[in-house]
Amino acid sequence: MDMRLSRLIPLLLLVVLIAAGCGRGPSEDERFTALADRCLSGMRELDPVWATSLGDHRFDDRLTDLSKQGFVDRRNQAAAYLDSLDALDAGELDEVNRIDLAILRHHLEGEVWRHDGIFEHVWNPLIYNVGDAIYSLLARDFAPLPERLRCVAARLGAVSDVVAAAMSNLDTPPRVFTETAIRQNRGTISLILDDLQPFLDQAPEMRDELREPRIQAIATLESYGRWLEEFLLPNSKGNFRLGEQKFRRKLQYTLDTDLTMEEILAAAQTELAMTQERMLQVALPLYEAYYPERAKRTPQPEKYEVIRSVLERLSDDRPDNATIVEQAREDLRACTEFVRAHDLVSLPSDPVEVIVMPEFQRGVAIAYCDAAGPLETGLKTYFAIAPTPADWTAERVDSFFREYNDHMLKNLVVHEAMPGHYLQIAHANAFAAPTLTRAMLGSGVFVEGWATYAEQLMVESGFMGPELQMQQLKMRLRLLINAIIDQEIHCRGMTEDEAVRLMMQEGFQEEGEAAGKWRRACMSSTQLTTYFVGNLEVNRLRDDYRAKVGDAYDARTFHDALLSYGSPAPKYLRELMDLQ
Repeated sequence: MDMRLSRLIPLLLLVVLIAAGCGRGPSEDERFTALADRCLSGMRELDPVWATSLGDHRFDDRLTDLSKQGFVDRRNQAAAYLDSLDALDAGELDEVNRIDLAILRHHLEGEVWRHDGIFEHVWNPLIYNVGDAIYSLLARDFAPLPERLRCVAARLGAVSDVVAAAMSNLDTPPRVFTETAIRQNRGTISLILDDLQPFLDQAPEMRDELREPRIQAIATLESYGRWLEEFLLPNSKGNFRLGEQKFRRKLQYTLDTDLTMEEILAAAQTELAMTQERMLQVALPLYEAYYPERAKRTPQPEKYEVIRSVLERLSDDRPDNATIVEQAREDLRACTEFVRAHDLVSLPSDPVEVIVMPEFQRGVAIAYCDAAGPLETGLKTYFAIAPTPADWTAERVDSFFREYNDHMLKNLVVHEAMPGHYLQIAHANAFAAPTLTRAMLGSGVFVEGWATYAEQLMVESGFMGPELQMQQLKMRLRLLINAIIDQEIHCRGMTEDEAVRLMMQEGFQEEGEAAGKWRRACMSSTQLTTYFVGNLEVNRLRDDYRAKVGDAYDARTFHDALLSYGSPAPKYLRELMDLQ
């Protein structure tokens, strides 16, 4: 063979291989990444208010289309992307993309079912509250204030479209929803009328641009409020109970777990009795210290008497509306130092601030963690606490603060901030993947599971002693009862009296807390179950991890690993951590 030809053969083969490579189609991972990016971007475009909360500010000058056609458009978009996902071969994807495919498919299936199965836009007036759409543009300095205020003006100009959609869509909602919507609408008016003013004082050049949109939005919302009170409320005769069939299906989409509804209820009922027994053991020494004469007279006091007496004594130490926010700030500092000193988990550097919950957001939960969106960088997380409403009686206010006493407030700070939601979400936001699936579609089950586990972790590690442990166990009773009443109310007709009695007698809750939880349970079907299921599954992950590594177990190593994958449902974490 000619030597020159022999030298050319390898070069010719290389050219052929390169040409073949250039002609190949995209891999399944590349196809999924491109498809997921289009889907997630399209979802944000059709829901501008959600996009703002995530940190995508392309649509900050728009409100989400809440007309009938807007809901249909989002439903059809989800269905179309589901068809496209079905064309992918999940077996050809790498681990991260395979799990994100499952998460995205589960979310889209849930979106289609919610539209077709429960028609929430017809009976839930809360989804037409524009307060969050305005507040999210003011709360964080993601852009210069004048730029954000221009977007506020644009959204205020679109308030009439949202109100028109609400008045067109709503048809005999449940009364509890309309009552809450009336309160929240007043709060939104206050937000636009009062809370917006300090921002205009900082950017006086924007006053003229906002004057007319502000006047029109307030007038529209005042008119809407009258319509809610005078027309919708008398016609609010709908049933807030989902019924077993719809509840079961919604629960599947909320939890993304392999546990059945029956298994969850049975586990919660079993844990309820076990937790009360643990409370008794913690309470007995405190009972003897607080009530020595009573303890001498009755050597074997009844369980409920011991627990309730100790909790009543602990509730004597309590904040009030004037002190609760500053006290929460002090508790946050103490929690942070404890976590650092005991090396429980890596601490984030993201800023966090304790604030008073804006009025328009009140009426559902007592506190929340409002983290910056996963697409933002370097912005604050807010830990918001709701003071008591101005129209509450002195007796009800006293009941509220007996429930949220000094010890319970510390436990609340653990749950919402350190090392609970704030810390977990900061870790989640550091997770990087080829798509934004996990960032945008985090699992509420894992998020709440971690926060309730954080309460337990701090007590196990010795934070604040038996007084805090009593409150943590009381909160555990609450998450167990949450899961029980969630099913019993929506599937088996549990009455308000029955639910309140269970919460007060078996969960040792104050009347005000129990009454508020009844309303929340009526309006948030399946969400109350996320706490228990998440806690159950996170504890099982820790047990299995300990069994796997034996004496090499280290709390910080486990926690950092658990938090390193974003916020997927716990069943995916089992696979990711090789705990099958």
